[in-house]
Amino acid sequence: MSEELLINISPMESRVAVLDNGVLGEIYIERHHKLGLVGNIYLGTVVRVLPGMQAAFVDIGQSRTAFLHVNDMQREPRPVAEKKNKSQDSTNNERTIIDAATDELAITPPVVSAQSTEVVPVTKTLIQHRLHESQRILVQVTKDQLGSKGARLTTNISLPSRYLVYLPSSEHIGISQRIDGDEERTRLKTELASLMQTVNLKGGLIARTAAERVPVDKLEEDIYYLLQLWRTICARRQEMKPNQSSELIYQELSLPLRSIRDLVHADTEKVVIDNEQIYEQVRYFAKEFVPFVYDRIVHYTAEQSLFDVHRVEDDLRDALKRRVDLKSGGYLIIDQTEAMTTIDVNTGSFVGARSLEDTVYKTNLEATHAIARQLRLRNLGGIIILDFIDMLEQQHKDDILESLQAQLTQDYAKTKITQVSELGLVEMTRKRTRESLGQQLCEPCSTCQGRGFVKTAETVCFEIFREIMRCARTYNSPKKFTVVAHAAVIDLLLTSESDTVADLEYLLGRVITFDVENLYTQEQYDIVLD
Repeated sequence: MSEELLINISPMESRVAVLDNGVLGEIYIERHHKLGLVGNIYLGTVVRVLPGMQAAFVDIGQSRTAFLHVNDMQREPRPVAEKKNKSQDSTNNERTIIDAATDELAITPPVVSAQSTEVVPVTKTLIQHRLHESQRILVQVTKDQLGSKGARLTTNISLPSRYLVYLPSSEHIGISQRIDGDEERTRLKTELASLMQTVNLKGGLIARTAAERVPVDKLEEDIYYLLQLWRTICARRQEMKPNQSSELIYQELSLPLRSIRDLVHADTEKVVIDNEQIYEQVRYFAKEFVPFVYDRIVHYTAEQSLFDVHRVEDDLRDALKRRVDLKSGGYLIIDQTEAMTTIDVNTGSFVGARSLEDTVYKTNLEATHAIARQLRLRNLGGIIILDFIDMLEQQHKDDILESLQAQLTQDYAKTKITQVSELGLVEMTRKRTRESLGQQLCEPCSTCQGRGFVKTAETVCFEIFREIMRCARTYNSPKKFTVVAHAAVIDLLLTSESDTVADLEYLLGRVITFDVENLYTQEQYDIVLD
């Protein structure tokens, strides 16, 4: 599969489109006045501890306080061995010393058993034993602000490079699950362990997918880069003034540079950039950290928009629609809510040629490809319910799940899928770290307030009748009522509902007149008392 990266730069925003065989697969958008926070490291201040939720709110200098759960707090292992003849009091004293030393960074130290050299986790995991108000703490953002929710934090700092991820508070050496082959996984683990000893790097490392078959000298360069980066972060932390409540210690790379670090791989044919300044920045960055892609970076200078040439703008508009048409004639209906996203599969105009079961099976099979693409393109996360068309044969159900799982292997986000339920539903989760495309580009409709529908003109007419009757009972002086409303509502009052208006005038003994207000939505109206 061939892949291209298109980087579009404007004074307002940066956009990166990933094309798979010429088709838009993913889109990343970063608006310059609202940069993403994921990956940023802050020295923040605890403003409130919530024992009932086992969490805390931390001020990191944003409009909303960020959220830190006790499960996202690091446990820094300290391999302290105790001799068998040491008393329990001695162990407790040493534990107290460790507690005092690590209190400012809110690290829960391990307890070392007097009978063993193994590190045993502390039993006190309650948030109130680890944090207190006004405490300063080093945290990293794992999820951006979503709606009314503040950013999600962790104290498990991770620093990514091209091939590796450095974990200062861990001692684990991990390998990406996308790297197949026991021999390659063993090689990477062995070489990373050896390199860490050579450069005296404390902490843990994870080999990213891009590290597969990478020579040891390139891995060593990455380790030195990460080591220097971590030293810089530690130095900046020490330089923070005591009266500052929060400070940005480390800022993640800009979107164009992140895309070069995280998205390019051996199958990336070219990277096209339509801005000369960013083109030069990206080439410099690639030469230092991703040299294999250096000669594939192209500066786009044509007059027609880069995204228009590749139909990215059209695909973006389609990605905001509720309905997704399939080539066979079937279609998907995608509804995103606060709690979950639902995707409904329909046969539409596709009637097949053999049997109903065969038609349903082919539609569902085609839908698995479209669903996997839409999840990536729209960046849908959280709980997702897939409502496939009911199938009778178990083999067909198994094939649909297998196809869906195969399509999701291309997804960078972590996903988990359940079996097809008796109702034909598939439940899945997809890791959510940033806003979906719809949340980034859209806002709730001012007419329907995000409901997705509005009251009918007839319903509004009946509300107006009830309001007129209420006003007549409440106020005795008005001799005339003037209804100000949307044109569709006024038209209905003067036509189909004219008999009701006449009966109401006779019942109340008052005149009712009408006035069209073109700026009103269909649900808006006013009753003016004269």
